[in-house]
Amino acid sequence: MAAAAPGGVAGLCRLLLSLLAAVPAAGGSRGAVGGMLYPRESPSRELKELGGVWSFRADFSPGRAAGFEQRWYRRPLRETGPVIDMPVPASFNDITQDPNLENYIGWVWYEKEVLLPQRWLQDNLRVVLRFGSAHYYSVVWVNGVQVVEHEGGHLPFEADISSIVQGRPQIPCRITVALNNTLTPHTLPPGSIEYMNDRTRYPKNYFVQNIRFDFFNYAGIHRPVVLYTTPSVYIDDITVTTTSTESVAKVQYQVSVVGSTFYSLSLSLRDQEGRVVATGDGPAGVLKVSNPNLWWPYLMHENPGYRYFLEVKMQAQANEALLEDVYTLPVGIRTVHVTSTQFLINGKPFYFHGVNKHEDADIRGKGLDWALMVKDFNLLRWLGANSFRTSHYPYAEEIMDLCDAYGIVVIDECPGVGIKMPESFGNKSLQHHLVVMEELIRRDKNRPSVVMWSVANEPAAELPPAAYYFKTLIAHTKALDPTRPVTFVTDTNYAVDRGAPYVDVICVNSYFSWYHDPGHLEVIPLQLTAQFENWYKTYQKPIIQSEYGADSVPGLHSDPPLMFSEEYQKAMLREYHSVFDKKRKEYVIGELIWNFADFMTNQGTTRVLGNKKGIFTRQRQPNAHYNQKSDQLKHSRACS
Repeated sequence: MAAAAPGGVAGLCRLLLSLLAAVPAAGGSRGAVGGMLYPRESPSRELKELGGVWSFRADFSPGRAAGFEQRWYRRPLRETGPVIDMPVPASFNDITQDPNLENYIGWVWYEKEVLLPQRWLQDNLRVVLRFGSAHYYSVVWVNGVQVVEHEGGHLPFEADISSIVQGRPQIPCRITVALNNTLTPHTLPPGSIEYMNDRTRYPKNYFVQNIRFDFFNYAGIHRPVVLYTTPSVYIDDITVTTTSTESVAKVQYQVSVVGSTFYSLSLSLRDQEGRVVATGDGPAGVLKVSNPNLWWPYLMHENPGYRYFLEVKMQAQANEALLEDVYTLPVGIRTVHVTSTQFLINGKPFYFHGVNKHEDADIRGKGLDWALMVKDFNLLRWLGANSFRTSHYPYAEEIMDLCDAYGIVVIDECPGVGIKMPESFGNKSLQHHLVVMEELIRRDKNRPSVVMWSVANEPAAELPPAAYYFKTLIAHTKALDPTRPVTFVTDTNYAVDRGAPYVDVICVNSYFSWYHDPGHLEVIPLQLTAQFENWYKTYQKPIIQSEYGADSVPGLHSDPPLMFSEEYQKAMLREYHSVFDKKRKEYVIGELIWNFADFMTNQGTTRVLGNKKGIFTRQRQPNAHYNQKSDQLKHSRACS
C-alpha cells in the first residue's frame, strides 16, 4: 500500500504514528470492561439491524486530519463534502474502481441515520449501539456526541446511547464512525510506515504501510452493526464451565447484573427438545444434568454439536417499577485435557483434521457474508474436516455460532500475527496484547467449539524479549480462562524458540520443499520427521502441524512435478501425509492445511492475485488437488 501526502515527512510521521493517541477522548471507553453477550432477542430485549448502505467519505486531505479539524461528526456527513454509498458489513477497499481507495491509509468516515421505535425512548430502558468489528481504530458519535472508541479490528465493542436518544422522539439517530487502518509497531497486528525520501525515485512525501503478514489488510466495518435494548437493570454477563462423568454433568455458572444490587435470578437449562433438565437461582451455582448429551466434534459422534440452552431471568425493582430481563445462552457440555501425547475431548483422543481459513472473498473483502459462510461450512463437512484455526484473528461471532452448532472444533487465535520487530515486544505492545486476550476470552469463553487459545502466529520467538513477553501473555490468558490450553503458532527453530516452554501444545508451521529447499520434494520425509522428533524430544508436548502447503495455479500442469503446478501441490501433500500417518501414532495430534481457500494478499513477485495454497479457489471451486486432501481426511477419520 502506498500514498503520497503533502505536509512534509515530519508532519506525516506525526500524523500516522501518533494519530491513534490524538483522537478526542471525551466520552470514549477502552479495554475489556463489563460483559459482551451476543445480542439476542428475548421477551425483554429487542434488536434492530443497521446493515445496508451507509454514507462514506475517505479523508484525502493533507495529513488526513480534515475530518477532526472540521468536526465532520457535528453535522450530516453529506454536508461536509462528497460522499458515496458504502455497504455494511464489507471492506471498503474493493467496492469502487478507485485504486486510491483500494490502497488507502488513514481515516475514513461512515454515517447512518435511523429512526428508533417510540417504545425504545421510555424510561427504564437502555438503548445500546454495538459493532461486531471495525478495522482498525474506531471512534463513534451519536448525534454529534462521542460515545465510544475502540482499538482493534476483530472484536466487538458497544456503547449505551440511551441518554442521547431518549427525549428526542421522531428525530433520526445519526451514527457517525471515524475509522483508521494505520498499523504501527504497537498495534495488533503490527505494522510500520516507511518513508521513501529518494526524490529521484518517489514523489514528495511518499510512504508505504509495511506489514509482516501475508494477507491483504482490508479495512472497514466488517461485521454487523445493531441497536438493541435491555431494561435499565440488566443481565450483563454470564460465564459457564462444565464437567462431566458418564452419568452426571455439572454446569457451573456465574451471572453478573448491572443497574441495581437488589434483584433476583432464576435459571433453567433446557435440552434441544425444550425439556427442562435443571434449574437454579442466584448469581452463582451449579446445575446438575443426569445422563447428559455431551458436545462432541463432527464425525466423533452421531449427534455432534449438541447444545443445551440456559435461560436466565432477572427481576428487579427500579423507579417503582418491576423490571425483568431474559437472556438465553447456548451451552455445550464438554471437557478438554492435554497429556504429553494426546488432546482429549470428553476423555477421548481427538485428532485435528482440519484447515486454516481467512475471512476473505471477492468484492466484500473481510465483510460478513451469510451465503459464503454457510457455503464454507458445507464444504468443510463435505471434506470431512473437523476443525480449523481462526488464522490470524478472531472470526465473526456468527461463524463461531455455526462451529458450536455443527461440532467444528476451533483453535481461537488473536490478531498477534507479524510480531517481528523488536519494538513490538515492548511493554506498550504487551499491554495492548493483554487487553486483546481479555476481549477475546470475554467474547468466546462460553463456546464449546473453542478448545484452545492461540496468542500469536509466527512471531520472532528467537528474540530475547520473547521469553518474558510470552511467559506473561500466556500466564495472563490462563488466569482469565484456566479451563483451556494455550498455544502460539511458531515457525522458529525448536532450539532457539523462547516462547515454546510456556505453551501446552506445540503448533509448528513448516513449508519443506516450498519456502525451504524449494522444488525438492525428496527432502520432506527426512526434514518433517526430524522437525517432529526434535520438538518432542525437547518439550515432551503434543504437536500440531499448524500450517503446510504449496501454491498452485489452476490449469498449470507439469510432469515431473514442478513448483506452482497442480501436480507439485499434490505430490507435496502426499509426502506430508505419509509422515503424519506415522507420527500420529506417537505424539502428533493434528494437521491443518494452509489454506481452506485462496485469498488476497498484497501485490508481490511471489503472489499471483493472492495466495494460491487453497483447497478451493477464492470463489469456492475445488482446486485440482482437493481430492488428495479429501481422501486423506476420510482415511484418517476411519483411523480415529
